[in-house]
Amino acid sequence: MSQSLVALEQQRSAILSRIVDLGDFRSGSISAISGRCGKPECRCHQPNQPAHGPNFRLTRKVNGKSVSETFASPAEFTVFGN
Repeated sequence: MSQSLVALEQQRSAILSRIVDLGDFRSGSISAISGRCGKPECRCHQPNQPAHGPNFRLTRKVNGKSVSETFASPAEFTVFGN
């Protein structure tokens, strides 16, 4: 069953409105990283112990150079740049 052109245009308009409401988009990628700290006595250096993290890192281009920012929590990177 095919939809009418009017119905498709209304659907497109509704989707576009939802996209516009999403707000700020920034280029780059966010990744979760884990790692070991510099303290030899820390639990992260013990056998079978997990590393610290995950910490979230945003990597993006600024004036043609790659720049990375690390965020301590998911809540922190939701408000970055403000």
